[in-house]
Amino acid sequence: MTGDTRSLLFEARGVCKDYVVRVLDEAQLELRPGEIHALLGANGAGKSTLCKIIAGLTPATAGSMLLNAVPYSPVDKRFAESQGVQIVQQELNLIPTLSVAENLLLGRYPQRWGVIDRKRLHQQARIALDRFGLTEIKTDQSAGSLGVGQQQMLEIAAALDRKCELLILDEPTAALSAGETERLFARLDVLRTRGVGIIYISHRLDEIARIADRLTVLRDGKYVGTHAVSEFQPIERVVDLMTGETQAVQHALQEHTNHSTETTMLRVEGVTGGPVQAVSFSVQAGERYGIAGLVGAGRTELLRLIFGADRGEHGALFLREETKSRRFAHPQEAVQAGLAMVTEDRKQNGLLLSQSIRVNTTLASLDLLTGTAGVIDRRREVALVEAERRRLQIHARDIEQSVGTLSGGNQQKVAVAKWLLQDADVFLFDEPTRGIDVAARRNIHQLFDQLAVNGKALVIVSSDLEELFETCDRIGVMSAGRLVSEYTREDWSYEAIMQDCFSGYSSQVKETVSG
Repeated sequence: MTGDTRSLLFEARGVCKDYVVRVLDEAQLELRPGEIHALLGANGAGKSTLCKIIAGLTPATAGSMLLNAVPYSPVDKRFAESQGVQIVQQELNLIPTLSVAENLLLGRYPQRWGVIDRKRLHQQARIALDRFGLTEIKTDQSAGSLGVGQQQMLEIAAALDRKCELLILDEPTAALSAGETERLFARLDVLRTRGVGIIYISHRLDEIARIADRLTVLRDGKYVGTHAVSEFQPIERVVDLMTGETQAVQHALQEHTNHSTETTMLRVEGVTGGPVQAVSFSVQAGERYGIAGLVGAGRTELLRLIFGADRGEHGALFLREETKSRRFAHPQEAVQAGLAMVTEDRKQNGLLLSQSIRVNTTLASLDLLTGTAGVIDRRREVALVEAERRRLQIHARDIEQSVGTLSGGNQQKVAVAKWLLQDADVFLFDEPTRGIDVAARRNIHQLFDQLAVNGKALVIVSSDLEELFETCDRIGVMSAGRLVSEYTREDWSYEAIMQDCFSGYSSQVKETVSG
């Protein structure tokens, strides 16, 4: 390793972890007080596994760790937290039926005479939320009623409300808006000045360049090296270490081909429900239509209304060149009509984590694999799943490996593979590359292009404007539940779209003031 080792907050040496196969092999990491240390690697490199070992979520098979120069071997998460080690994982771990306050202080409820002191509970929760700038969140609302971005911020606020000397953040900005990301970075700067060491996992290299001091790269579970971030100019050079190959990483606005035709595949008229207010747009065959907006703007809710996962109040859908409108009462009806949806929260809504890659991939297409006697053709099933595994480069032992044991990025690929077998006409993608590494993200974007070439219509929701710029033919902007503008590649800009993202909230403020 590089750097001054005289003052280390944390040190890991020779850490190994075995499941069915060895997923960590002699990994190492060091962290200084007040340092933001990026942990990088492709999906399956062992980043999250190493962090889970540090946080007491799983034991190491071999190796040693030191915390403040004292041997450290956490038996569980509670012990790690008692030593000041906090982790916010990529997958949300809130209890949706409990209130915001109950989630924030879980395991630390203030009591009076042996009974939870509800008044103090909400007072302490309010202080924790306000300290993190989450003034818009009420302490008594259920955590499940929050958007994914707000839930992510709530988990980070909960971690920082505890004793914290070492903070682990695993893809913390994957579901955050630009404003929320800025809020998080400002908070991390404060923690840095207080001497808190931060291990930061992210596939967004621009974030690493901006906030990290050093970086450590893992590849295939092995330690590759530790370097100052300043050594990599541009930061994309670090991809060579992550992949083991020398390759130029293409940046935003790559050469783009528009495959749109004049055939309308999906027309949405006046869809209303929940936060979504009278949204209308259309998507042509071969077109990639992006939807931008802040977290809470109603983008996910819009896709759920279209797909029949939520019941709408008003509005109509028209598929292909049909003149008769539709409204789906259940996702099964949408699937039968030729729609597919890759959900934002793959853990809760997109996958059966205890089941195999094979089962998850064919789950929506069993009717295509059964004969007249209702028996699944296993040989054809295996062949189809293996083909999708190769196409999406899903890294796994075999197709019988349970999805819950895969890295987050490979889980997302399985979620996509499920709908590729269905051969739908309209694909709804909600944050399709959340938690996916640079190479896998490129694969998904190439898949978008191939679907467009094949005449499919794509609706892509993403909090990453760069991703929409790379992949889409048009971008619609949602703000405060409404579709406020649409742009083509010829006239969009980052500044204009971001201004539109905030426009709905600005008008709400004006209405409140005038009222």
